[in-house]
Formats: sequence, structure tokens, C-alpha cells
Amino acid sequence: MKVGLPAPDFALPGVHGGRLGDFRLRDLEGRWVVLFFYPADFSFVCPTEVKGVHAQYEDFRREDAEVLGVSVDPPSLHLEWVKELGGVAYPLLSDEGREVARLYDVLDSESNRCQRGTYIISPEGRVEYAVLSAYNVGRSVSETLRVLQALRSGRQCPADWHPGDPTPR
Repeated sequence: MKVGLPAPDFALPGVHGGRLGDFRLRDLEGRWVVLFFYPADFSFVCPTEVKGVHAQYEDFRREDAEVLGVSVDPPSLHLEWVKELGGVAYPLLSDEGREVARLYDVLDSESNRCQRGTYIISPEGRVEYAVLSAYNVGRSVSETLRVLQALRSGRQCPADWHPGDPTPR
């Protein structure tokens, strides 16, 4: 999956608000989407990321973005995990067939689980940001939010740019 390409559409079952449901990427057309893949529920690093995104979810919403988390775990396991975590403000989706993980090139052939992949998708449906990281290292939620803000600004944004920084010359 490369930056600038159309984001592959998908429909997956998942959990949101304590309920099971079906979720489609195309239903979010016209909005920014932060799509992140993670290896497994009930693991060591993944809950820190999922809870980290939950803690900053309203910041993502203020940027007119929706967040979707995806793993290969079944919806019933997501439901149990969300209860254990005390709730999650955004949908956790189940890619049991691994089709979406393959489309986004995050399926690890050895473990048959998702790698830590993060994508920011524009309202027009293009991938504007893509990053993969090692299993043992959690992602920075603040950095993902900063990149989203930079993309939304439409400006040239240097390293470590933050909203309110002066426009570079």
C-alpha cells in the first residue's frame, strides 16, 4: 500500500459502543480516517495503543476524523476485550479472513496476524500516510494525530511541526 493510491474499500464485522455491527470504509467517505492494524486482543502492547487512541479520540474527532482499529481476532473476542478495557470510543473490526490485512499489506505470513500498520486516508479516499512498525514497539498516538493535523492544514509542514507553528518560508 503506497501513499497517494486509493484506499481499498472493505466491509468488516466489529464492535462499537458495546454492540456488534458491520462497518464499511466507504460509509466514511468525505471524512478523514485513521485506520490502524494491530496484532491481537489481550496482548501486552496492543492495549496500550488502543487505550491511547481512546484517550485522544475526541482530538481526532475535532479534526473531522474517524478511527478504526483492525485485528484478525473475532468480534466476540473484541467484545470481551473492550469490556475488560473499560470501553473503547471507536470501532474495533475483525478481519478473520485476513483479506483486508492482505489488501493493506500488513499480514505477517509467519504469525498470520496483522503487523502494526497505520494509515491516514483523505476524505477523497486516498492513502496520505502509511507506516509499519515492529511488533514489540507501540506507536505514538500523538504523532499520528500531529500528522493528521499537518495533512489537514494543506501546508508544507517541517519535522516536528504542530498546529499554530508559523508558516515556513
